Amino acid sequence: MAQNREEMPLDVLFVGGGPANLAGAVHLMNLAKEKGLELEVGVIEKGDIIGAHSLSGAILDPIALKELVPDYMEKGCPIEETECRDEFYFFTKNSQYSVPFTPKYMHNKGCHIVSLSKFTRWLGELAENAGVNIFPGFAGTEVLYDSDTTGVLGVATGDKGVDKEGKQKSNFEPGIELTAKVTVFGEGPKGSLIRDIGEKMGIFSGKMPQVFETAIKEVIELPESSPFLSGDTTVIHSFGYPFGLHTKGGGFLYRMKDSMVALGLVVGLDYEDSGLEPYHAFLDYKKHPVIEEVIMGGKVLQQGAKTLSAGGYYTMPKLAVNGALFVGDSASMLNIQRLKGIHTAMKSGMLAAESIISAFEKDDYTVTTLSEYETKVEQSFIMKELKAARNFTQALSKHGVSQFVHVGAQFITGGRGIFDKMPIEEDSSTLEKMTPAQVKMLETPSAREFDGELYIDKLTGVYRSGTQHEEDQPCHLIVHDLNICAGECYDHYRNPCTRFCPGQVYEIEDSGGTRRLKLNPSNCLHCKTCEIKDPFKNITWTCPEGGGGPNFSIT
Repeated sequence: MAQNREEMPLDVLFVGGGPANLAGAVHLMNLAKEKGLELEVGVIEKGDIIGAHSLSGAILDPIALKELVPDYMEKGCPIEETECRDEFYFFTKNSQYSVPFTPKYMHNKGCHIVSLSKFTRWLGELAENAGVNIFPGFAGTEVLYDSDTTGVLGVATGDKGVDKEGKQKSNFEPGIELTAKVTVFGEGPKGSLIRDIGEKMGIFSGKMPQVFETAIKEVIELPESSPFLSGDTTVIHSFGYPFGLHTKGGGFLYRMKDSMVALGLVVGLDYEDSGLEPYHAFLDYKKHPVIEEVIMGGKVLQQGAKTLSAGGYYTMPKLAVNGALFVGDSASMLNIQRLKGIHTAMKSGMLAAESIISAFEKDDYTVTTLSEYETKVEQSFIMKELKAARNFTQALSKHGVSQFVHVGAQFITGGRGIFDKMPIEEDSSTLEKMTPAQVKMLETPSAREFDGELYIDKLTGVYRSGTQHEEDQPCHLIVHDLNICAGECYDHYRNPCTRFCPGQVYEIEDSGGTRRLKLNPSNCLHCKTCEIKDPFKNITWTCPEGGGGPNFSIT
């Protein structure tokens, strides 16, 4: 234990305040009450409030919610639309084609539209009412291991009040060592703590590489006269334009309360085009006739970006080790085929809670008992869904007609496809080097116009995400070798970080032929695209000072 840190012992610690951990904490307290167990349970969340870092106008399958809170509507669950009435399109640049046959996994009957930030805050209130200790503004920065690194003892939070040089300021607060008999990691996609556990304890050994998608999302307020607000359709999904069939991705538009819609574009981070800028593709998507007709006259209220764990079944880590469990997106449980992950995340947290109760009853917190969680997941609807989608992201990574052939074969064979365990390439390895023609196109000034209301630039988007960081703190984005940025990365790829980052964190300055990477870490939206997509694996994302980052409230 570090000399300047206090220890706070808990029975169970949940790291991350998302749906998986909050559902798990609520279920744990309910079970403990039934069993007559008194447990000290805590949840730490790096955002300054629960829900601040939860981004997604989302479709919620309520299967896990109904189990956790049968009377959720009576308890004030914030539902934006109770029914999903879908339209599914293939987009070309100027036209659209309604898909005649919608696969069963895209059917949303019985599902709800929610704001994930609102929904997560509501779950947080349920957890607090159940007796869970909620600690917002505390970022877990270090995993605590036993002496031989065969078990997890808890997590240390980061120090606060440290300047850019690493010196303590007048408001310095040392981090706390939160120890627990069981620690549940629900950090979301590409968690920095589960990455460390993977390196030290091999939980990803023998698995396919984790792969991701990045989503840029907005909440737009429409004029009250907008026909979409009173029409039958509440959900629009599309594929094709602006990516075509060579790059994996698609768009969505969901109707919300108070004359609002959630609009987003998702791109698979295995894309090959070094010149691709996801934010520009999102602007192009907004100009498509179908989308433009809906959002015309609207105003962007909030914008953000996040990554999604897209690998699924074959990329899932080992789910239990001595003293720890892994849930939700941290464990690649999002069903990319259904475009849903809240229900699988919640169920995983609830199953983790049941396994933790067994551990306390046996007074055994080793993997011998905690592996019961893996068995429960295997027998649940989580695994049924993920096995049916086990080759789906690989199929979408194919180009042209072969994409449809593989997807169709999987639909017929229950997920197997033409052959099982289709390989996945790591996202950082797929970029193609820039051609002279691409370089010339990249250097052509952009003709895009922004009106500051419906069409906004990146920095305005950062502002409307509510993102704030303490300026005078150590940079949380570690660039390991700046010479790579100025040399190889520029020569081969023209520094793709300046394009794939949706917050304009990375810039290249050229002074008299001398290039230098400039970082704007205060713009960071915490999406972690930079660590995932950088072709040289030269960037590592770490948690900034607790409480910093986006402040999503309606997305």
